[in-house]
Amino acid sequence: MTRADSATRAPQPMALEGLKVLELGQLIAGPFATKLLGEFGADVIKIEPPGTGDPLRRWRVMRGDTSLWWHVQTRNKRSVSLDLKSEEGQDIVKRLVAEADIVVENFSPGRLEKWGLGWDALSAINPTLIMVRISGYGQTGPYRDLPGFGVIGEAMGGLRYLSGHPGESSVRVGISIGDSLSALYGVIGALLALQERRQSGQGQYIDVALYESVFAMMESLIPEYDGAGVIREPSGSALPGITPSNAYRCADGTEVLIAGNGDSIFKRLMQAIGRDDLADDPDLEHNDGRSQQAARIDGAINDWTREREREAVLETLEAARVPCGRPYNAKDIVEDPHYAARQMLQTITTDDGDDLKVPAVLPRLSRTPGRIGGGGPRLGAHTQDVLDELGIDRDTQARLREAGVLYEDDRRGGAS
Repeated sequence: MTRADSATRAPQPMALEGLKVLELGQLIAGPFATKLLGEFGADVIKIEPPGTGDPLRRWRVMRGDTSLWWHVQTRNKRSVSLDLKSEEGQDIVKRLVAEADIVVENFSPGRLEKWGLGWDALSAINPTLIMVRISGYGQTGPYRDLPGFGVIGEAMGGLRYLSGHPGESSVRVGISIGDSLSALYGVIGALLALQERRQSGQGQYIDVALYESVFAMMESLIPEYDGAGVIREPSGSALPGITPSNAYRCADGTEVLIAGNGDSIFKRLMQAIGRDDLADDPDLEHNDGRSQQAARIDGAINDWTREREREAVLETLEAARVPCGRPYNAKDIVEDPHYAARQMLQTITTDDGDDLKVPAVLPRLSRTPGRIGGGGPRLGAHTQDVLDELGIDRDTQARLREAGVLYEDDRRGGAS
């Protein structure tokens, strides 16, 4: 148990304790979904290919031979290294499925069917099974078989078109937001299916498409087009139709973010910057009127912020109870007292003995909070343990290792 867990974990059973989850997938969307389930007590078995493992092990910034991201994305999981292309490997998966509550996969549609591990085959083994299937375009439709990563889903879902400044190339949000949104929808679907299963006793599968998960976040994009013929365009740092909500340059070259779009908040904001004329203008009393004069309002705020350093701007606006802030980088987050007070950063000890700060578990449950764990496991760290639980004898395991069907880290154990 980590220092974080010993300080925060309650003695009650965890919210998902007893739930058995099998992860068939790699990289972001599927593994992020199972990460969330594992953080609340589910027993997550992650299947990885022998030799290489999940490619995420070598993504982004590395420490030694392991990605630092790995220690967040795969915490609270058991790693079983197994060749899914082999008949013996497929048989082991089927035995795991027979005992599982949930399977999460993010292979391209048809891949599992090719290996005899599709929904029809697995639900025949376990009729109560819940299967979350995450892919670029979903399990049906004309684009079903096209490759689709998060960036493509973000583009087709409408987000990429709106990101950036008018007349310039679109920009991407600096994280894989499409994958993460799909994972969240996958978890929501799995929990809904679990609740329904209590009534029907039957399983079902959840079809999650990356582009649809992004599209679902697009607010009034389609009603505005259908009802008013409006195609929303890129707007830089502003939020179109919600005024004022923008980034403003300060005298020291930094910027401040101000969200003064509530009616009473707008009035306080204008008074704070010395523009009582705008505060009392009846045409600006409500958002629809303000949105028609966004350039005028943003100009007034910019004139005020450009004459002051950021800290002075924030101090004035906070005193006036106007929502405001500044863009945080990683250093800002680590040093922020509110993050510390809320225990949003926890320190774990990885399997190699190194300390590492990681994000805390969300959401916060008052009585049965989640767990941090100790970082990501070594490749195949739990292969023997899991096969022992299935009743597969050691001689058979040795034969499968010799054949390359299984891989087990010689050091055994691992963070879990």
